[in-house]
Amino acid sequence: MSFGTPLVLLALVAVPVLALVYVSRQRQQTRAFAAFAAPVLAASHSPVRPGPRRHVPFVFYALALIALLVSFARPQRSVAVPVERASIMLVTDVSGSMLATDVTPNRLIAARTAQEQLLNTIPKRVNVGVMAFNQNASVLQSPTQDRAATFDALQQLEASGSTATGTAVATATRVLRPGGSKAKTDSKPPAAIVLLSDGASVKGVDPVEAATAAKQEGIRVYTVALGTAQGTITVPRSNGSEQVKPVPPDPSTLREMAQAGDGAFFESASADKLAQVYERLGSELGTRKKDESVTPAFAAGAALLLLGGAGLSMTWFGRLV
Repeated sequence: MSFGTPLVLLALVAVPVLALVYVSRQRQQTRAFAAFAAPVLAASHSPVRPGPRRHVPFVFYALALIALLVSFARPQRSVAVPVERASIMLVTDVSGSMLATDVTPNRLIAARTAQEQLLNTIPKRVNVGVMAFNQNASVLQSPTQDRAATFDALQQLEASGSTATGTAVATATRVLRPGGSKAKTDSKPPAAIVLLSDGASVKGVDPVEAATAAKQEGIRVYTVALGTAQGTITVPRSNGSEQVKPVPPDPSTLREMAQAGDGAFFESASADKLAQVYERLGSELGTRKKDESVTPAFAAGAALLLLGGAGLSMTWFGRLV
């Protein structure tokens, strides 16, 4: 919870001050009562005494004051609302290492399956595009609300070649922001790049610089590192034999990219974990945070507490205070 005018909360120091005044007054009344009659005679001239309940109305009044002061501070809470006019580019590494089977059935199929599930969680008004990259970046589907077209584009993902992560981000940025920096960032519709990769970038633009440039265009960069350190692929040699090649992911670079791109980094070593990552991404990308005022609730609470305290005081003692 946040406050529109938080300095008003400084007035809450009045509550403990009033509590001390109240306690002091109660002690004065007790001493005055003791001076009026001997304690042994108290039961005869005051057979019915309120006891601890005499303090209950004051508690209600104190709580009402707290609620009222909080309402003056204009409290507001952050709520999730569906995004509109947003565009998301799913950028998938299709280098040869995506054929590694450390993520079943292999990395590429697991990525495609998780992305297909993501399409079902993102609001229909959000445009979703598909890009594949190895040493080059290819736009398989421009951002669209046509989920069937996006789904068909995911089926075109095929693994081969090396990795140029920075080039992929730079290409996705140009697709999401065709006008470049001409328009103000605040006036641009929300946009995000969700990049999945399983290896280090070996060619093209520096990945962190590309993510920084995307952020400057108002595009957040989310990265997913797929695979385990034990992942391998088998590649043919020129002499006809085969070589087992280790293909560990590069989480450190992807984490730096997410930080530079004002997004988030996720790491997945299994198909189930990857599905959970994309489910979370669907929830995060499909909504935005909006501040909602809760001032009326606190004001109403203050009024109810005030009426409650007054009602109890009138019922028990025939007076408001």
